Amino acid sequence: MASLLLFFSLFLASALASVPRPLVIWHGLGDSHSSPGMLQFVSMVQKVHPGMFVHSVYIDEDLGKDRQAGFYGNVDQQVELVAAQLAEVPELEDGFDAIGFSQGGQFLRAYVERYNSPPVNNLITFGSQHMGISDIPACRRYDFLCQVAKRTAKQAVYGEWAQQNLVQAQYYRDPSNYKTYLVANKFLTDINNEVPTRRNETHARYLSTLKNLVLVMFTEDETVVPKESSWFGAEVIEEGMQFGQFPFRMVKRFFAGPEVIPMRLQPIYLEDWIGLKELDDRNGITFETCKGEHMQLGDCWEDLVIRFTGGED
Repeated sequence: MASLLLFFSLFLASALASVPRPLVIWHGLGDSHSSPGMLQFVSMVQKVHPGMFVHSVYIDEDLGKDRQAGFYGNVDQQVELVAAQLAEVPELEDGFDAIGFSQGGQFLRAYVERYNSPPVNNLITFGSQHMGISDIPACRRYDFLCQVAKRTAKQAVYGEWAQQNLVQAQYYRDPSNYKTYLVANKFLTDINNEVPTRRNETHARYLSTLKNLVLVMFTEDETVVPKESSWFGAEVIEEGMQFGQFPFRMVKRFFAGPEVIPMRLQPIYLEDWIGLKELDDRNGITFETCKGEHMQLGDCWEDLVIRFTGGED
């Protein structure tokens, strides 16, 4: 009898050990938590990791309203809602890996920095705007919801209403109007700890608990400007230039594109505002590329899902 109990105990322990770590996914702009594309991706992930529990983040269970929330809403409130949502999922209580598509990537990073309970083990972000965007993403030809949001955002991007209600405005970082951005923006300046008087050391402490931060950039990305924002690259701040320098930079930008400073030369890294340097010093940051335009995953996702999701530690 004792040997039978021991056998079942060992069998149960083995079965539990073989269950992949759960995964949380936050979809991108113009998508919803259970769109056909998202359901297909979840299915492909579960073929890679049989038995994996996957939770797709939602702002609203209604698919139309969830898609709309990607354009309109207060991002701080959305991240808070998702933190409460994840805390109520019993399968996630011991932690999980996470994948963020496009803007879902910086939103998941905000979750890690502000809450991280339950904790994230590995975070993979595809084409995310970690250092913001210097232009509003282009819209598909007949996507009128997107076109209205873009037009409204660009007209008064740093106005109070836009900063409270237009999602893309809340990570718009204008290198030619940086001082206004620091004053007006509340979301991106917070998760990047850019305002000295508002720096929150908890952000760095929580982000540095990640085992791996995997940053994926799309090589031909024209939606995220600059595309290097996916790797924490940012355009040169133009404010404070001498008068004669500005026209030259405008001409250079027109022909050669924006001048981008890589992550390891940025103050956010050098002064370790959010824990990036600490992560990097222990080889916790991985830079990857997917060949193609924004969110054209092809098959580049599969190796990353194999390497950075579903593990046991």
